[in-house]
Amino acid sequence: MSNSLAEKQFAINENPWKMLLFLLLAQLMVAFVGRSIGPLGVLIGEDLSLTKSQIGMLPAALFLGQAIISVPAGFLTDLAGSRKLLVLASALMGLGFLFMTLLHDFWLVLLLIVIGGIGYGSMHPITNRGIIYWFPLKQRGTAMGIKQTGITAGSALASLILLPLSVTFGWRFVLLTACLLLLAGGFVSYHFYRDPPELEQAKGSSMSLLQFYKSMFKMFKNKALMLISFSALGLNGTQMCLNTYIVLFAYEQLNISIFLSGILLVISEISGTIGRVAWGIISDRLFEGKRVVILMIITIMTALASTSAAVITSAPFWVMAPITALFGFAASGFNGIWMNLASELVPKEQAGISSGISITLGSAGAIIIPPLFGLIVDQTGQFSSGWFLITGMMFIVFTLLTTLTIMNKKNNFVI
Repeated sequence: MSNSLAEKQFAINENPWKMLLFLLLAQLMVAFVGRSIGPLGVLIGEDLSLTKSQIGMLPAALFLGQAIISVPAGFLTDLAGSRKLLVLASALMGLGFLFMTLLHDFWLVLLLIVIGGIGYGSMHPITNRGIIYWFPLKQRGTAMGIKQTGITAGSALASLILLPLSVTFGWRFVLLTACLLLLAGGFVSYHFYRDPPELEQAKGSSMSLLQFYKSMFKMFKNKALMLISFSALGLNGTQMCLNTYIVLFAYEQLNISIFLSGILLVISEISGTIGRVAWGIISDRLFEGKRVVILMIITIMTALASTSAAVITSAPFWVMAPITALFGFAASGFNGIWMNLASELVPKEQAGISSGISITLGSAGAIIIPPLFGLIVDQTGQFSSGWFLITGMMFIVFTLLTTLTIMNKKNNFVI
């Protein structure tokens, strides 16, 4: 009992920004391993003799795992808090990918990626709820943006570190080593992170499984949440197409070296990292916490970048760098705003469920769109068809967001 009281007092005295650091560490390490599928896709494809559509199935498998677990993880987070689940999610991700490095059959590799994706997908509702409880409304956009930089920073580090090392030492050994680092990072986050006192009280009054399912089905009737989630479906799929195919596009079609092609992905992810913080700050400070207008701006920028990529048939690295930066700033920078919206549309105690449902629906984009992009490229022999697919999707996303804006004005509700 005294230990429990000591932990609660420790949590009360903690700085929310310090807790954010450990949420960020867990998110970064999971992304460092999970999102390595993007930059390493070209090497895995060569090793396993994969088509571009099959390469697109690698990130799709990751996000299938995310889709499977997001809602149950939201429930477990609402029930048990974030701290214990941080280490469990890290272990699933790390062990799934560790065993994947030992396999040579494509379908078994996909299965292990799905298992890793369960750990990857769990981390979002786990860390999201920590932020919802630790931070007040007008700091959440910034805090969520910072936390979400762990995803793009992890992906950028995978491109910058794992891709060159894999060219030299082989992707299997390098990825296995990264998995061991992830497992260590999960234990560090567990050791230092504490759930806020308010969440400790909420855990004691958590809903039953029956109440959870009632609440979950009620979420599907929340039109605003559904519109945001289906908008995220398009943006998520776009982000994963960028991560999966920018290296192949630059290397195979533009004849840019494999190293500089990898640097383009680094530029994309660094820009996305900056975007996740910048969009949160812009939303909090310039738009007084409004989120939907930010997503509309992001959608327009993404459409411009994808159209630019589509019309380019030959270009040096220095031409592609700014286009890729814009693409990444928008398409890889939207997630923090999305997570804020998904969590803020419902009461705090339901934030885990709402973000879990939204992530599940949003993950469908990352499951469906990258293989579709690859199939189109396989059939046409041109990446331009795939990039135009992205542009078309952005028109649909913009229409959904416009519908949400009109609906909110009618209801005198501003988000």
